[in-house]
Amino acid sequence: MKKKIIISMHYMEIGGAESSLIGLLEALDPSKVDIDLFVFAHHGVFMSAIPNYVNLLPEDNGYAMMEEPLAMVFKKGHPLIGMARLLAKWKMNRFYKQNPSEKDRSAGFAYIGNEVGRVLHNLYNFGEYDLAISYNYPHNIVLENVMAKKKIAWLHTDYRHISINENLEFPIWRKYDQIVSISPGVTEGFLSVFPSLKDKILECENMLPKAYIETKATQASIDKEVDVLTLCSVGRISNAKNYDNIPNMASELKELFKLHGSKIKYKDFKWVIVGPGDHSTIDALSEDLGVRDNVIFMGPSDNPYPYIKGCDIYVHPSRYEGKSIVVREAQVLCKPVIITNYPTAVSQINNGVDGVICELDNKSVAEAIYALVMDSNRQSTIINYLKTHDYTGGAEVEKIYSLIGLNDNMEK
Repeated sequence: MKKKIIISMHYMEIGGAESSLIGLLEALDPSKVDIDLFVFAHHGVFMSAIPNYVNLLPEDNGYAMMEEPLAMVFKKGHPLIGMARLLAKWKMNRFYKQNPSEKDRSAGFAYIGNEVGRVLHNLYNFGEYDLAISYNYPHNIVLENVMAKKKIAWLHTDYRHISINENLEFPIWRKYDQIVSISPGVTEGFLSVFPSLKDKILECENMLPKAYIETKATQASIDKEVDVLTLCSVGRISNAKNYDNIPNMASELKELFKLHGSKIKYKDFKWVIVGPGDHSTIDALSEDLGVRDNVIFMGPSDNPYPYIKGCDIYVHPSRYEGKSIVVREAQVLCKPVIITNYPTAVSQINNGVDGVICELDNKSVAEAIYALVMDSNRQSTIINYLKTHDYTGGAEVEKIYSLIGLNDNMEK
């Protein structure tokens, strides 16, 4: 008899968690498990990537209000949810006022889940599952509103770099049977905050939908000048991504081009950045530093993969990451990758083998790009390695099967 799994996700917009969820769905074997997918709000480009053997549960009007603009929540006739979200916002602001921190303020979903979860109806009408997976925040929903013999929550973030209310989150995490961490670095960061939860950790690499990535990468072509080096970075403009320093990195790289122009096969470079967010301040800095024509923001895209496929080097200059999905996606597309030495970097790249790790400062990033450009043999070695290795992580699904007593030898 097949096992029943339900997976909860807030939406399916372009993002690392969404991409890895599609990878997990593709890795799950429909001959072994029946899969229900509960997406709070049915929007996002990855909705169309959900495999046809996955049972997409109907959108629920209440759950869909989790991230709608507040005015829209009230307009659509959900005053209780609107009031709960206002209360969550007030509590969150009070917490940060009492606990000022330079870290990213990422506690919002925990407050929303805590308050809004109280006024949402449960999902017991879907029946009892063998396994319930909360794939992203808020983790209250699966914990409190789903019937399942076993429940697990996915951990995507390095807790060393976000400001959270430990007293609010701990009671949620500790009630899960397992906490799935995407990398050793993410595990280390989480346990630095919640050391007593060590025995609940299950490390499981992100799973990526290779066929989907490769297909999307060929759906458009990017105009490229042969004698212009094309760099690419993909992601939302945020403190974590460190895009505010790209103009400085580009300025350093431009100086290297000037100093060593006769040795470089490219006459110039373009750094293409794909992702949402306000880049007006970064544009102004680029103008001041004389790299306005080099640093190019493309804005958000439903399909960033042609940009990755069309670049010469993928650069990921983050201040911190859990484990970047887009770095793996670039490796799936066999692109040389340069990442900064954030705390979880060594779990992402085998330095010099399948990518390059450089120090987290502007000059070091520029020098790493220049060094890779000048070493065509190293580029070829990295590309050839990527072509012969699997970066989809599909075998990790066995860890999920083991939680519900499944294995390769079971009768189908």
